[in-house]
Amino acid sequence: MAKAPVLTPRADDFPRWYQDLISKAELADNGPVRGTMVIRPYGYGLWERMQREMDARIKEAGAQNAYFPLFIPQSYLTKEAEHVEGFAPELAVVTHAGGKELEEPVVVRPTSETIVNDYFSKWVQSYRDLPLLINQWANVVRWEMRPRVFLRTTEFLWQEGHTAHATYEDARDYAAHIHEKVYADFMVNVLGIDVVLGRKTPSERFAGAVNTLTLEAMMGDGKALQMGTSHELGQNFARAFNTRYLSRDGRQELVWQTSWGSSTRMVGGLIMSHGDDSGLRVPPRLAPVQAVVLAIKGDDAVLAKVHEIGDRLKAAGVRVRVDDRTDTPFGRRAVDWELKGVPVRIEVGPRDLENGTAMLARRIRGGKEPVAVDSLVRLLPTVLEEDQTLLLTQSRERRESRTSEVSTIGEAVEAAVAGGWARIPWATLGEEGEAELAAHAVTVRCLVAEDGSVPGSDDAPGNVAVVARAY
Repeated sequence: MAKAPVLTPRADDFPRWYQDLISKAELADNGPVRGTMVIRPYGYGLWERMQREMDARIKEAGAQNAYFPLFIPQSYLTKEAEHVEGFAPELAVVTHAGGKELEEPVVVRPTSETIVNDYFSKWVQSYRDLPLLINQWANVVRWEMRPRVFLRTTEFLWQEGHTAHATYEDARDYAAHIHEKVYADFMVNVLGIDVVLGRKTPSERFAGAVNTLTLEAMMGDGKALQMGTSHELGQNFARAFNTRYLSRDGRQELVWQTSWGSSTRMVGGLIMSHGDDSGLRVPPRLAPVQAVVLAIKGDDAVLAKVHEIGDRLKAAGVRVRVDDRTDTPFGRRAVDWELKGVPVRIEVGPRDLENGTAMLARRIRGGKEPVAVDSLVRLLPTVLEEDQTLLLTQSRERRESRTSEVSTIGEAVEAAVAGGWARIPWATLGEEGEAELAAHAVTVRCLVAEDGSVPGSDDAPGNVAVVARAY
């Protein structure tokens, strides 16, 4: 009798495979309140690595970390009409606390533009205070009707940046810098995910923004996932909160603003972009554990050798874990590490000791081969970089091979329903065509210029709409 697979095969049921993997790789559990999640240590380790890499890039862009309250007076959200209308269905509102009804209800933050602006209006006095560049790592709550762990949860973790500038051009350029030099750089070079950088259509734009820049990635089933967004807010919130500065000319002027965010949704994107029927495949630059050294048997000499190898790799800068739990069968441990997607397994048993070798198992490329123990420190950095490159190549090849150039709305729908993306001239599609796509659960993920760059306006000549079904 054939052995049952550990995970539901992706080709059989992609959503079930996703849920199986989250459970079996010990990434997260559903929380006690519908739509919430408990992130387990290995899953949180992935998020911590994402935080570290992103935080370094955000600080390189000049922003400083701060923290704003979880509770926001409800009146703040009503000051910017489009903003409150956009978030109203998702708000969690506290009406009672301390055993009595509150004089004014408070909202559990869905995002922080309003409360940040209340303080920006106090902190910004003159052009000397600008640009003001703030980021916070926090949790937010958006009451999700169709939750899915990591992808759409009622409470999730994220970073949200908020900035104020003296001119439109400065704000526009900063939003673009975050889009390309922070988000795209991280997603491509660390997550190993090929993303399309584009501009959201007016109907898909962030509530209260004048422009939204997005990064869209193709998942393993051909659907799209929005991995992060950077918004030009214009002067909408500045006007609502009277956020002004004294210019060099001695005039009171409204600031120009941006906001931008990425979240634990990226963990879901990582799973669905790189995972296979054996589990996760974690990019080496991201991996909390880049290599695990496994003792096959509980032999004293074997145990000594795996710890020696672990120490040498750690000294060489490899993020390494030694697995000496020989009271657990080796096969089970090997499968567990495979599920978790650790890039490299180094397996050592008595026979390997005799030969001065270890078995090197590569999770991303696949395959196993014996290598000299003395060559591991020299060999591993090359192996890890090769596998990092391979994941990005596979991500890019999947998107390119499953994206169709089409000329009609019917062809665009057909491509998306079949599990791919379509590119159609925006002049052909337009807002009416966008509404027609929506009837088939297909959306315009972004607009790109003919050459693939980010267009400067919604109606720039030659704009192309990238359409797909999405998470």
